[in-house]
Amino acid sequence: MRVDLFDFELPEDRIALRPASPRDAARMLVVPQSGATFEDRSVADLPDVLAPGDVLVVNDTRVIPARLSGIRVRGESTARVDVTLHKREAPDRWRAFVRPAKRLALGERVRFGEESESAACLLASLDAEVVEKGDGGEVVFAFEFAGPELDEAVARLGHMPLPPYIAAKRPEDDADRLDYQTLFAEREGAVAAPTAGLHFTSQLVERLVARGIAVERVTLHVGAGTFLPVKAEDTADHRMHAEYGELSAGTAARLNAARARGGRIVAVGTTSLRVLETAVNADGTFPAWSGDTSIFITPGVPIRSADAMLTNFHLPKSTLFMLVSAFSGLERMQAAYAHAIASGYRFYSYGDASLLFRAAQDA
Repeated sequence: MRVDLFDFELPEDRIALRPASPRDAARMLVVPQSGATFEDRSVADLPDVLAPGDVLVVNDTRVIPARLSGIRVRGESTARVDVTLHKREAPDRWRAFVRPAKRLALGERVRFGEESESAACLLASLDAEVVEKGDGGEVVFAFEFAGPELDEAVARLGHMPLPPYIAAKRPEDDADRLDYQTLFAEREGAVAAPTAGLHFTSQLVERLVARGIAVERVTLHVGAGTFLPVKAEDTADHRMHAEYGELSAGTAARLNAARARGGRIVAVGTTSLRVLETAVNADGTFPAWSGDTSIFITPGVPIRSADAMLTNFHLPKSTLFMLVSAFSGLERMQAAYAHAIASGYRFYSYGDASLLFRAAQDA
């Protein structure tokens, strides 16, 4: 499909720079199947909109402070580089986006953190070697530390990787360390938040469970590639970056049991849906699964795993807007986004939510 079919105009003032407080006070646009009118609700209404027996599937990944600033030393010449880690390749290796990548060559070293060579400052620094260099500013770094030691160093030196449309408008601050993590954040490895999960509070989860709506967890370590623009003119020519995910045997069994009882599967966010769609069998049942996924869901790709999806409002011409258009239909989503813009909904990572119901599909 042509990428420009997924374009739309969004006023700058609709980009949310802070989350709603409390989180479940965010607005929620309910988008039923084709033909029904939209409903303007709030996320706090979720227990009333869903039904007993439904199952919410959330992503339990935890965002790491993946943005690092470093100094490349080449003889007496130095150059500053900005790095965003986006996929772990080994205990001591990360794939990363670098700006400007042209300043780095294979075999060169970068020091992150303190620039001084003093012993005291070396404790506050982290060295890495460029061991692979690809297209589009992507490199692989081999760090001097591995495993938990590397995790601790990144946590000490890194900054929260706020989306570019927020970082361009204000600096990161201490509030983002909490605001950019979901209630379910447990397994470290993401460099972008699964933002639909940002709307949940412990009180909302308690109300959901009291109504008989279960909450299950999957993992997808979201990469920085989620923010990369689609540069191709046709969706068939776009390549997704791989991300690591897991669906446990226990979760799979409970999802299968819920579906057999007639319960609906509700994916919380595009990341949860991508795990479910990667794992699901052709008959709609779930096996245990783990591994990398680069699944690209566009209109025409059948959705087998979920009946509904809670998600934020996404960027024009993004793979995420393509995914929701596959889920509910392109014309339906164009109308929903036009309604959201006209009604003052807040967009993107810290913005409001939409509850989408899957469009009817051919058997």
